[in-house]
Amino acid sequence: MQPPHPDEPGDPAPSLARNPADLRRWRRHLADERAEAATYRDLARRRTGEEREILLALADAEKRHEQHWLDLLGDDVGRPLPGDLRTRMLGLLARRFGGVFVLALAQRAEARSTYDREEFATARMAADEQIHEEVVRGLATRGRNRMSGMFRAAVFGANDGLVSNLALVLGIGASGVSSQTVLLTGVAGLLAGALSMGAGEFVSVRSQRELLEASDPDPKSAQALPHLDVDANELALVYRARGMDQDAAQARADGVLARLAVTEGLTSGSLDHEESPADDRETHGTAWGAAVSSFCFFASGAIIPVLPYLFGLTGAQAIAVAAGLVGVSLLITGAVTGLLSGTSPLTRALRQLAIGFGAAAITYLLGLAFGTTLA
Repeated sequence: MQPPHPDEPGDPAPSLARNPADLRRWRRHLADERAEAATYRDLARRRTGEEREILLALADAEKRHEQHWLDLLGDDVGRPLPGDLRTRMLGLLARRFGGVFVLALAQRAEARSTYDREEFATARMAADEQIHEEVVRGLATRGRNRMSGMFRAAVFGANDGLVSNLALVLGIGASGVSSQTVLLTGVAGLLAGALSMGAGEFVSVRSQRELLEASDPDPKSAQALPHLDVDANELALVYRARGMDQDAAQARADGVLARLAVTEGLTSGSLDHEESPADDRETHGTAWGAAVSSFCFFASGAIIPVLPYLFGLTGAQAIAVAAGLVGVSLLITGAVTGLLSGTSPLTRALRQLAIGFGAAAITYLLGLAFGTTLA
């Protein structure tokens, strides 16, 4: 039986069959709606402007859904229940942090809505939940875009350190050399890899910035504008070279020269530098900052396979502990990547684990083969 929408007149509660299972389910929906509304309000407190207004609007929508279940329950509303564990954890994170990580979790929470299968939820409520997922996805995407460069560097650097140094340690350890040799090899691999990552990132960022700077218009070229042949108007060629079609380039050049005539020789910015494609670019940060970050991210991952040897473990025990620590780290980084990208954290975690252990297993088998050959 489909109840009337709560916005419609009349109390729907007396006309419904009220068995205990329905009452329990309605109370659970009521608790979840209250918890989700509180989460959005907590997130809104950490934001300003449009994002704050959007989150408060989502909280108001959850409040309307809450009222629907209150109307159905009537006098049977009973003692307030807490939301489910995932919703409560989301609320706790929203109160303590409130960043893109929490928005990604909220996006997944909205995707789990069961209102499309709940006979006592209205079609409007089910549609609301689907739209809420898209709204939260949009807010989370803003945060993902802001952190995409740093997050990519962190995940890539840490996982590179984890996998490459685990493969190195397992390969050398399987060959039968002493634990001290494995430790020295692991430390050397950490330093070599981190320095290589840092140097590569420095060169990459510095080269990219130099290429972008080479694309910037020369400010001195504006000094030539008062002396251009207005009839020939070669300034249009500049805009055509930047990608405009012939008519648009000619119109832009005519406008620049017309403004120049009005300002009587004031040429600052006359080449429309602010509209140059070279300025419509991502901020890449400093080369030294990128190098230091890459060094630290790689080293943070590469140190983990070495830890058992630093604490005195040897042989198969050290190899097992190193593999276990790296496995847990790969699962965590994969799950975090999945959450932030809006996909299944379990799938991403298992994929990360499979790739890392696959590479390590190959080097371990090669180490066994070389160890047997040398013996």
